[in-house]
Amino acid sequence: MPLKMRKNHSPPAPNDCPLAECLSIIGGAWTPNILWKLEAGARRFSELRADIPEISAKMLTTRLKELEAKGVIFREVLPTSPPSVEYSLTPDGRELLPAIEAIAAVGHKLKQRNRKPANE
Repeated sequence: MPLKMRKNHSPPAPNDCPLAECLSIIGGAWTPNILWKLEAGARRFSELRADIPEISAKMLTTRLKELEAKGVIFREVLPTSPPSVEYSLTPDGRELLPAIEAIAAVGHKLKQRNRKPANE
């Protein structure tokens, strides 16, 4: 006999769900890492590649373009010879950092909790 479908008693999500909006930005692969590294200040592409060695150049380029289009990071072409580009967080990007820090703190707790003692 199939189980009876229970009703969900949580409040309905608004049409323009703010949680979905936030997650659409920080939910992409490598995005939290990029934002985390830009917290300390502006970084050039090669510096970000060195900061996050596991990310490919193509993926980093893709994520940087997406974050710039969403207004989370600022791309500045410097008047040097040859020209170089720096990426930094916009005010909107800075507002995402506490959420990323909170997620990292919970992740750290979960990691500690799931770690088994050596004698088990």
